[in-house]
Amino acid sequence: MGRKQVRVGIVQMRMVEDVAENVRRAVELAGEAASQGAEFVCLPELFPFRYYPQDPHPDPGVLERSASLWQRVVDELSSVARKHGVVLIGGSLIERGERGYWNTAPVIGPDGGLIGTYRKTHIPEDECYHESKYFLPGDGPIRPFEALGVRFGVLICFDQWFPEPARSLALQGAEIVFYPTAIGWVEGVEQTEGDWKEAWETVQRGHSIANGLSVVAVNRTGTEGRITFWGSSFVTDAFGTVLCRMGCDEEGVAVRRVDLSKSEAVREGWGFLRCRRPELYR
Repeated sequence: MGRKQVRVGIVQMRMVEDVAENVRRAVELAGEAASQGAEFVCLPELFPFRYYPQDPHPDPGVLERSASLWQRVVDELSSVARKHGVVLIGGSLIERGERGYWNTAPVIGPDGGLIGTYRKTHIPEDECYHESKYFLPGDGPIRPFEALGVRFGVLICFDQWFPEPARSLALQGAEIVFYPTAIGWVEGVEQTEGDWKEAWETVQRGHSIANGLSVVAVNRTGTEGRITFWGSSFVTDAFGTVLCRMGCDEEGVAVRRVDLSKSEAVREGWGFLRCRRPELYR
């Protein structure tokens, strides 16, 4: 890749009912991260909207109106990326398809051009997370993007819990994975398995360690309906060490330098990729 250091910016925000205000705030905070030296900036999942998949009964009109905003929002994100010369992972938006809608992350280059998109692969169906009733599963492939001399992956929220996407990206040379996210506690649902937030961070740090790559997890904050989003957006190095972590209720940006050379050092030193036995993993 050639790059040894990169500065990543995370944008953690609470969403209001006014879509235009959410987009305005996201653009403002992305610019703030860039002014602090960020070269890559990531927004939260579905950042223009309140998290309406809490309702198990989708309103087709709301979905269609949301999808109709795709180009307008991408244009605004492109403007801020071009103005500041940053790579912008645009959280995720709602993309219209022939058979329904996808939960899709636009990835925008420093010239304002669309590098590509990633459609959320794993779609949850759980109390207050009824996304399977709203979105089609992503149709792949899972592959890294490249910009500013960095090879990086983008996955979305529920994808965080699965080892295969992060491993796939690592095998294709990704050094960083960005996870736009919308996750939190649900009123009336007990954490019987253990601490959900701790598990959420732990599993992603595990992906980081096992694959020798940096993880950038960007959550929203605030309470919407029955969900209190737990914020806590964070950045790891290539051995799972948390370089920064935002607060549960904090709104704003954090910018941290990531040492990309550590990816190669971890992979070579620990042999997690070199010593694989894929012929037995069936």
